[in-house]
Amino acid sequence: MILPSASLRYRSRDTEYRYRPDSELYYLSGATEPETLLVLVGGDDPRFVLFVRPRDAGAELWAGPRLGPDAATERYGADECYSVAELDEKLPGLLQEGDRLHYRLGAEERTDGFVRKALAWARGSGMRRGTGPRGLVDPGEILDELRLRKDVEEVEAIRVAARISAEGHRSGAAVIAEGVGEWIVEAAVDAGFRAAGANGPGFPTIVGSGTNACTLHYVENRDTIDDEALVLIDAGAEVAMYNGDITRTYPAAGGFSDTQRDVYRIVEAARRAAVEQVSPGVTIASVHEAAARTILEGLVGLGVLSGPMEELFSEAAYRLFFPHQTSHWLGLDVHDPGDYAKAGESRVLEPGMVFTIEPGLYFRPEACEDAAARFSGIGVRIEDDVLVTDDGCEVLTAALPTGESEVEDLVGAR
Repeated sequence: MILPSASLRYRSRDTEYRYRPDSELYYLSGATEPETLLVLVGGDDPRFVLFVRPRDAGAELWAGPRLGPDAATERYGADECYSVAELDEKLPGLLQEGDRLHYRLGAEERTDGFVRKALAWARGSGMRRGTGPRGLVDPGEILDELRLRKDVEEVEAIRVAARISAEGHRSGAAVIAEGVGEWIVEAAVDAGFRAAGANGPGFPTIVGSGTNACTLHYVENRDTIDDEALVLIDAGAEVAMYNGDITRTYPAAGGFSDTQRDVYRIVEAARRAAVEQVSPGVTIASVHEAAARTILEGLVGLGVLSGPMEELFSEAAYRLFFPHQTSHWLGLDVHDPGDYAKAGESRVLEPGMVFTIEPGLYFRPEACEDAAARFSGIGVRIEDDVLVTDDGCEVLTAALPTGESEVEDLVGAR
C-alpha cells in the first residue's frame, strides 16, 4: 500500500492555504508533514516504510522545523525511514515486492509515475521471474472499512470536537440580530471554535438567513439578517484531525413565527424519529426512512402534499422539500468514507460507527405553489452527531438543544 501526503495548495501565487494532512496517511501513521510517503509491504517480510523531508535549515527558517528521517523513525515507529531525496533509489524495489499495489491513481503525480513503472516492469521483466505487481487496488477497499468503526481514542476526539462545535454555535447564535451580517455570525462561530481549542472549522461555516437557508451548501455568508428571517448555521470544529458537524436553525427575532414553528416542529420530529432508530443491527436506510416518513406526514398535515401516504412515500414526493439523505459518516473527514450499502443491501449499524442525523425542509420560492406558498423562503435543518453503542446510541451533540424555546433562548444570549 502506497499513501502519499496531501499536496500543498496555493490560494494565489506563493500564498499557501493552511496545510491539512491527508486523512488516510494520518490514520495509518500519524504523519502530518507535507511530502511524506508511506509504504506498507506485506508478505513474508512485512514492513512499515516512510519517506519524509530531510532537515533543511533554510527552509525551516521560513516554514518551521522538520522532523527528518531519524526523528520520524522514532516518533512514528517506522521499520525503515528515508529522505524523499532517496525515492528514486528505494521506492522501485519496494513496489516490485508486491503482487498487488494498493494505490489511488491521481493521488500524487510523482508517485503515479513510480506506480506505472512498477506495473510496466511486472508485465515485462517480471513475467520471466513471476514477480512484481499485476494489479492495482484502491486503498479504500481496506481503509474505508477500518475507518468506519471508531476506536475509543477516535470516539473521544469526536466527542471533544462535538462539544466545541456546540460552543461555537452558541457564540454564533449570541450575535444573531436584525441587520447583522451573516459574515459576523460566521466570524463568531469560528472564533468560538478557536477559543475553545479547535484547529478551526472542519469545513466552511454555513450561515444562511432567509432564502439562503434553502441552498444546502450556501457558504457566501454575505447578506444581512432580516428581523423576520430564520438563520441556519451548519458548522463543525476540527479537533486532533477529527470533526464535529452540527446544524441548528435560529429565529432572528428571538422567537419563531407560527408558520416557522410549524415547519420547525416537523423537522425536529423527524430528527427525533431518526435518532430513536439508531441501534446495532438496524440499517442506515431505516434511519433515513424514519426521518423521511415523518417529514412526509408533516407535509401532508400542512396541506403541502396530498394523497395516499404509501403512494406518496414510494414516489418520494417529499424530495421536492427534503432532497438529501438524512445521514453521512463522520470522523477524520466530515463526510467520512464507508459504503452505505453492500451487495445491494443497506449497511447494518455496528457499535463504533459515528454519523450525522440531519433532516431538513426547504421551501425554495421557485418550488412553492398553492398550499406551499405561505412557507416560501423558509429553510430549516437540524443536525446532530450520533455514536452507535452496544445497546443503542449516544447523541454526541446533545449539549446544544434542539427544542423550540431553548433554541429561541440562544439568540442574542450574550
